Amino acid sequence: MNKYIIIFILGIFVTGILSVSLVSDQFVDANSRKKIHFTQTITSLQDPGQGHESHQLALILSPSEGTIYDGSLTFTASEPVQIVVLHEINANDAKGQPTWTIDGDKIYGLSLIDKGTTSDSFEFTGAALALHSTNSQEFTVTVSVDGWIRGQPTEIIMQQIELEKEKPSLLLSKTNIPVTIPMHKGIFNSSSVFYIITDSSDQEFAEVITEKQEWKVEVAPPIANAPETALEQIFVFTNGVVGDGIYGYQSQVFSSTPTQESEYSPLSSVVEVTWKKGQNKIIFESAEEILEAKEGSRIEFNEKNIVINTPQIIWPEGQMQVRDDQEITDDLPYIGGQITEINEEEMNVTFIAHRGWGPDGRTIYYIVTDATPAGPAEMMGVTYSPVSAELIANSAAVDLFQFKNGIKGSGPMGFQPGIASAAPGDENYSPIWRIYNVEWNNPQDAKILETRFDIDSFSEEDLLTVSIARPMNSDHLVNCPFIDPFQ
Repeated sequence: MNKYIIIFILGIFVTGILSVSLVSDQFVDANSRKKIHFTQTITSLQDPGQGHESHQLALILSPSEGTIYDGSLTFTASEPVQIVVLHEINANDAKGQPTWTIDGDKIYGLSLIDKGTTSDSFEFTGAALALHSTNSQEFTVTVSVDGWIRGQPTEIIMQQIELEKEKPSLLLSKTNIPVTIPMHKGIFNSSSVFYIITDSSDQEFAEVITEKQEWKVEVAPPIANAPETALEQIFVFTNGVVGDGIYGYQSQVFSSTPTQESEYSPLSSVVEVTWKKGQNKIIFESAEEILEAKEGSRIEFNEKNIVINTPQIIWPEGQMQVRDDQEITDDLPYIGGQITEINEEEMNVTFIAHRGWGPDGRTIYYIVTDATPAGPAEMMGVTYSPVSAELIANSAAVDLFQFKNGIKGSGPMGFQPGIASAAPGDENYSPIWRIYNVEWNNPQDAKILETRFDIDSFSEEDLLTVSIARPMNSDHLVNCPFIDPFQ
């Protein structure tokens, strides 16, 4: 992220503004309207918008308060690009709609038109106009604009470009690091499912899995409180055909995958399956086969009231997104996927572990595997799990605080890292997080906060506002297992 707004407008987007100034002599007064017409070649640079740090943007008409552009755009680019039109909105009206912002203070409504082409024509009306690419490599584009400026003329816009004081920032060491987690192979409807096990509601079961996979499973007692409607079933075999299952028998069988969007949950209720004596033992390929065998009295169930966190990595007809850019840096954006490699041969998957703070200021690391609603899930490149929304008021989910403004940093919204209300080892630790937004009432008062007590104290002093996050006007929960990346 650039330090200066002037660099954003005059450095990153200088070609867009110069293209306007070069043709200022073609403006024709019409009261509050100015005619604009130009052709210019522009080279893109890094998009300064929060969440777009790995993207490229070529600004054609720059934003300025009270100014509206309308007209037609024709372009030819070196690669397929998206058309960006920004709209001036009040921050309070940004509910549920796509937005674009540099600093979290001035927010624009975002119209993103993806025609998948390198050339096109487009009629536009808005507060700014640009072309955008989700690739990190720069592109060039030749644009022709014919239209009008309503409001302040370009000469005034250029006079308003001012140097902004450098905002304080926080750069933690090892903010993002790779963590390789063992995968298990399961079955769904005769097809393979690759998944990880990160948490268990039961201490003893956590120890069994930890020994099996040689990677620590955290104990998360609250997930046992999740209602059945927020769980799927995982069938674990205590005898039968020898295999790679948790107890040394056949692989676990799942009742759903993310393809069954309305049924899938990363939280699985453990059903132990035991063959009765004298039965011809086979490998079950689906939950339906297991239920039929149960009805036929060939097997028996032991539903242990144990819930485990089993995010699926690969499933029939799909898999989690793997990042195009696999270099992990301290300023790596959250967008574009949370996985750098899936290795089916070695049976492991490499996630990006993000650094944050526990409730008492201890350093924690977490990965992101699932989220709801669809917008944040797509942005982070993780599995969409709408069933998780049923946990919004359930004790299976706990609170995680993310910052919307204040100190610049590595948090999901471009500010300081988040603070959790529980950490592994706590009785109330859970991998399912109910997201709260923390916003400084005056960003100039912002300080670095490290504990839950800090948040509560500054909130009581009316220096910041804490509110439940509702992107797309929906309940927002994220599956973020806390892990030890150094084991």
